[in-house]
Amino acid sequence: MASRGAGLPYRQLVRGSRSTTATWAAQRTISYTSPLRAGEKSGIDKKDGQEEEESSRPRRSFMSSIRERLFKGQSHSEKPAPKPMKPPQIQRQGTLSTDSIFADDPILTEEAEQAEKKTGPSRLEDRLHSNMQMVLDPRPEARKRWERKMITREIRKRGRLTKKEIIMATERESLVKSHWFKTSVKKLGPLARQIAGKNIDEAILQMRLSKKKVAKDVMEHLEFAKNTAIVRYGMGLGKEGDQAPKSNPITVILNDGTKKTITDPTSIYIAEAWVNRGPFDTGHDHRARGKINLLRLPYTGLSVRLKEEKTRIREWKDRETRAKRQRKSMLWVQLPDRPISAQNQYYSW
Repeated sequence: MASRGAGLPYRQLVRGSRSTTATWAAQRTISYTSPLRAGEKSGIDKKDGQEEEESSRPRRSFMSSIRERLFKGQSHSEKPAPKPMKPPQIQRQGTLSTDSIFADDPILTEEAEQAEKKTGPSRLEDRLHSNMQMVLDPRPEARKRWERKMITREIRKRGRLTKKEIIMATERESLVKSHWFKTSVKKLGPLARQIAGKNIDEAILQMRLSKKKVAKDVMEHLEFAKNTAIVRYGMGLGKEGDQAPKSNPITVILNDGTKKTITDPTSIYIAEAWVNRGPFDTGHDHRARGKINLLRLPYTGLSVRLKEEKTRIREWKDRETRAKRQRKSMLWVQLPDRPISAQNQYYSW
């Protein structure tokens, strides 16, 4: 039976035992061994004194060993000391000066605060260039290439500027485009030709007295263009103010041949005025017998270019110089003093 049980599995062994007269079957024994912790010994190796000491100690659970590892020898009842709290930082409003929040040290020192109390708040010009470096100089390599190119150009031209560069540096102009007016190009074009070449105040007066329906919109646009030129570009303010003595009046000849006397070279005039065709709106025209025609309602814009009178004076001088040079080139020059030869003594008739 023993040799048979050694070669057969457990179920077959039980099944075979049922067929025999024996009522006993082999069963698996279950045993339990308490887990050992690091540093502990088994019950066989312990001495009698150690057994008595361990029996008197309270039995520790698995969580207690984890707490010992976490708290590094501290007991469960002892809590870690609380960390000291940082003092709250005073929130200050940012400015564009050296005490900006983008600076390295946004909190001012005592000396800086005292200086700020004496001199007042920092000005806009006192802000640090390094704080705004990414905005003022986003591409330093490209800027260096451009500076190198400009220096090379100045050396080649010996520091001389072109006529276009001189005009852009000494004369001002302003280009202002209007919104879309609900009118056509055919109706707005004559008004644009009417105000072109006139002084800005005279053009506004012309539109105020005009009977055209769109003249009101043109007048408002001219007032807006005048204010934009004065505020943004400083046009029409004079060179030294109103108290400065005015220059002598200059009489110039315009392109159309008319004469004009200019008393203030800084006054604003309309150099150009043109019309821009805009989008079309859709309208409905109800006709007889239930018919509806679709209408294309046009929208048109007006653009004006404002300049100062000194530009007109410079253009007149340029025209006079060009005409004088042309007249000189067409002057008759006598023949050189030399004997006449190869001439026929008789007439050719």
